[in-house]
Amino acid sequence: MNTRLTMAATAAVALAAWGVLGSGVAAEKAVQLPLPAQDEKATAPTETAVFAGGCFWGVQGVFQHTKGVLNAVSGYAGGDAASANYDTVSTGRTGHAESVQVTFDPKQVSYGQLLRIFFSVAHDPTTLNRQGPDTGTQYRSALFVNGPEQKRVAEAYIAQLDAARVFPSRIVTQVAPLTGFHPAEAYHQDYATLHPQQPYIATFDLPKIANLKATMPDLYREQPVLVAAQGKG
Repeated sequence: MNTRLTMAATAAVALAAWGVLGSGVAAEKAVQLPLPAQDEKATAPTETAVFAGGCFWGVQGVFQHTKGVLNAVSGYAGGDAASANYDTVSTGRTGHAESVQVTFDPKQVSYGQLLRIFFSVAHDPTTLNRQGPDTGTQYRSALFVNGPEQKRVAEAYIAQLDAARVFPSRIVTQVAPLTGFHPAEAYHQDYATLHPQQPYIATFDLPKIANLKATMPDLYREQPVLVAAQGKG
């Protein structure tokens, strides 16, 4: 929905049109989840993982506030390079999902711990091609895995959570090989931090960050690691 990109005043109109302002609809509540029974073994100083869970603004914001995350970039995964731009992806016909590429230090935070955050506070993994007011395949829940170890851990954790019935419905998260990640336009980066009063951010994304702080304080960092700060200093 291109209306999601407007400034605060227009965004308020868009949210009213969606019927969410004053309706009590807000970000998904955090779900208390067990730790993954299986996890990766840290073998490299840094690692990357790609997560898709609806609008990338909120997913990026959550991971930017996660300890051990070195960078979190909004972008597109699942389609080809030629169609990796916001207007085209927004048609829902490119195969892309709005995604976040997370670079992390596996000695500080494991892939399994990032999965726990992803399923608990970053999005609702039981809704097919929808998160909040956003609908379409570009908003699907997906894990674009970087190799067999991530695939093994991701699939095992999904099976573990489904078996424990921690959600009222089965998890619909797609696990797919990462064939390419394409950073989104500059105006999408650090969006939750730069526009905290924008109605969409205040309604759907800031509560996710607050849920991270409340439910996993050991993994929460107060100051986010921002894309804009990379390479400076």
